[in-house]
Amino acid sequence: MSATIHLTLKVWRQKNASSEGRWVLYEAKNISTDMSFLEMLDAVNERLVLKGEDPIAFDHDCREGICGMCSLVINGQAHGPQKAATTCQIYMRDFKDGATVTVEPFRARAFPVLKDLVVDRSAFDRVMAAGGYISVNTGSAVEANTILIPKDKAEAAMDAAACIGCGACVAACPNASAMLFVSAKISHFALLPQGLPERERRVLAMRKAMDAEGFGNCSNEAECEAVCPKEIKLNHIARLNREFLRASILKK
Repeated sequence: MSATIHLTLKVWRQKNASSEGRWVLYEAKNISTDMSFLEMLDAVNERLVLKGEDPIAFDHDCREGICGMCSLVINGQAHGPQKAATTCQIYMRDFKDGATVTVEPFRARAFPVLKDLVVDRSAFDRVMAAGGYISVNTGSAVEANTILIPKDKAEAAMDAAACIGCGACVAACPNASAMLFVSAKISHFALLPQGLPERERRVLAMRKAMDAEGFGNCSNEAECEAVCPKEIKLNHIARLNREFLRASILKK
């Protein structure tokens, strides 16, 4: 039988994007330590609904650490206390009985708050749409071994492709930079032959879109790498800078 704990939640409540937000305290009683953090919020919301109060709005989807929707800052850390984990992979056994837990949305100008803990991360979608794809002819699939790719490059590309676009890197960066996210997408294609035909156009378009969305600049704080649930490495940003410099020179 699992243990239970009692927590005080200090939650950011905001009615909509144009209203002012405020901190509200809630008691989370008899919470099983086997619950995930989102299951705990579900339990709190059930009690709020029974009392006729507005439940806490928060984003979620897969609850398996895949979709990146669960964008919460817990006790000042994007996604919570565990390394290489999303919010939905945080369990209540990570918290001490009687503790006060602060829960707030990702904070960034490019991620405006929609309600409570829900933010609009469509800026990432627009950056991706600007160039995060390849143009290929449709039809029968090419035999897998037709294009030979060195193992080290294939593995590096797949490591970059592991990015789930959750936005924790933006939330943790003091400049609200999206460089780790964008660099992961650039690396994914730059390392593979399928991405080379649009190599220069892609990096120029995505950098331009990133700046237009209002993301800040990278100052090598490395907070992005520290909170990334998929452990995307900072060296991808170096590759992004090289790709951007190369494309800028070739454009001239």
